[in-house]
Amino acid sequence: MSEGPITEPVKVSNGSADGRGTDAGNTNAGNDDSGTTKPADDAAEPKPKRQMSRGTRIALVVILVIAVLAGGGVTAWYFIDAQNYVSTDNAQIDGDRISVNAPTSGTVIDWQATEGSQLRQDQVVGRIRIQGAFVQPEMAVRAPGDGTVAVNNAVEGTYVTAGTELAIAYDFSNIYVTARVDETDIDDVRPGQVVDIDVDAFPGHEFRGTVREVQGGAAGVFSVFPESNTSGNFQKVTQVIPVKISIENPEGLGIVPGMNVTVNIHKN
Repeated sequence: MSEGPITEPVKVSNGSADGRGTDAGNTNAGNDDSGTTKPADDAAEPKPKRQMSRGTRIALVVILVIAVLAGGGVTAWYFIDAQNYVSTDNAQIDGDRISVNAPTSGTVIDWQATEGSQLRQDQVVGRIRIQGAFVQPEMAVRAPGDGTVAVNNAVEGTYVTAGTELAIAYDFSNIYVTARVDETDIDDVRPGQVVDIDVDAFPGHEFRGTVREVQGGAAGVFSVFPESNTSGNFQKVTQVIPVKISIENPEGLGIVPGMNVTVNIHKN
């Protein structure tokens, strides 16, 4: 029996052997005819910046002008003040200090100089009983001047050594101001100049005074521990010169030593 003719399967382009085609070429069906993809929506345009209102701009200009004027006013006031006054707040109410000291070592007895009591020169304010084997003599403690006791350090019956400060008194009828003026300004200060005095304890009350004395040396020279410039770590510091200023109108307001003061010394 003879064999029939052998037939080969027909190849179909883009298809399988059984002749079924694929849709591979149609994957871009959603594309347009030109073969390019449709662009995405344009990005949102940025919103324009909000313009500053006319009223706001005017307010800012007004504030700037006020600030400039205020700064100029302060500068002008400082310049005028520096031209007409020597000013310092490094000042206190002061007075002639009267120290009542123990004349010898011994026990304090009959003490009478309490705070606020009035003293007269050579007044006996107490006694010191000298310690001895059989006889115990007493020596009087006298006030060296007139004044009012401001500090009382003595305690009845206690033992003290010679020279112990038992009390401190001031003559309140002779109260003055001690102002410490920078050495760079002291050339403009002379006795007799008028002074405006502001006492912190009496705000709003204007006191008047006059320069009485200008001390002939810096305050640091007369301190208990004066500064020494012999070391290698010297640092220059502006010194102050004590100036004594009398108070012309205390008016019985109870001004006492130690109160803080601001002084303005008239240059002219």
